[in-house]
Amino acid sequence: MNVRDFYFDLPQELIAQDPLEDRSASRLLVLDKHTGEIKHRHFRDVLSYLRKGDCLVINDTKVIPARLFGVKEGTEAKIEILLLKRRENDIWETLVKPGKKAKVGTVISFGDGLLKGTVIDVVEEGNRLIQFSYEGIFEEILDRLGQMPLPPYITHQLKDKNRYQTVYAKHEGSAAAPTAGLHFTKELLEEIVAMGVTIAHVTLHVGLGTFRPVKVDEIESHHMHSEFYIIEEEEAKKVNEAKKNGGRIVCVGTTSCRTVESASTEEGILKAGSGWTEIFIYPGYRFKILDCLITNFHLPESTLVMLVSALAGRDHVLHAYEEAIKERYRFFSFGDAMFLTDLHHEEES
Repeated sequence: MNVRDFYFDLPQELIAQDPLEDRSASRLLVLDKHTGEIKHRHFRDVLSYLRKGDCLVINDTKVIPARLFGVKEGTEAKIEILLLKRRENDIWETLVKPGKKAKVGTVISFGDGLLKGTVIDVVEEGNRLIQFSYEGIFEEILDRLGQMPLPPYITHQLKDKNRYQTVYAKHEGSAAAPTAGLHFTKELLEEIVAMGVTIAHVTLHVGLGTFRPVKVDEIESHHMHSEFYIIEEEEAKKVNEAKKNGGRIVCVGTTSCRTVESASTEEGILKAGSGWTEIFIYPGYRFKILDCLITNFHLPESTLVMLVSALAGRDHVLHAYEEAIKERYRFFSFGDAMFLTDLHHEEES
């Protein structure tokens, strides 16, 4: 399967630069994953497409203000780093710009020495391992000095840090937000629970590998970066109960989808536990546990478009994207949403 099979032409002005004032006011394109039928709605209409007995799976990871600006000790050269993965003993895997100034042994000072980082190794793709030293609590220092690591296609400065967090963000560790969750408000989640839908929490710390372009022609040769996930016993039980009783498993976002698919048995039982996943879902993949997906509109030729195509078929998905472009939907992280479901089933119920 060729990467060009997932290309579509996206007008630049449809890339959302700012979040909406009201999270749930974004638009919702509802796509029947079997027939390709499309309906245009607003996000809060998601209530019409969920059913009593369903289980909504959300990723409660929290984005850390992972972008830091510092200076190289000795030369005062400006250096920007992005925290990617926490290792042990205050060591992080990071992306450093400009990389050539960050040789092993380089010391970088942030916030007039409030935080210092020493480059201790170079890892794959030129990323650096940096060991940090500081007084106090790392998270608090990061909160003071760090900026939200917005994706490169967002050029506006974010006024409110919390708008790049879901309302249920809890466990710190992501370099990017699980953006499908940005549409939910606390009120909407309460209404969903009142309908008889169970909400299960999983945690997957999103790495930047999610956005990494596919650089190979044949997508089967693409290698995903590993990301860390945790599923508690109680939450796995909610998913398995819903499945057993005939409810649907509705994942909010590709990150929740990758988490449950990584941790499920071939028979469709979700296992509690934690680990690293490198799962790459593209057409031909057989879903073990997920039934429906709520997701945003993704970049052309991205692994995320491939994942969505695995669920609803490439032709249906690309046609839906064409419709979304025609209807001027907003794309990417702060954009509108899509619900891949089973429409004729909804009408009957």
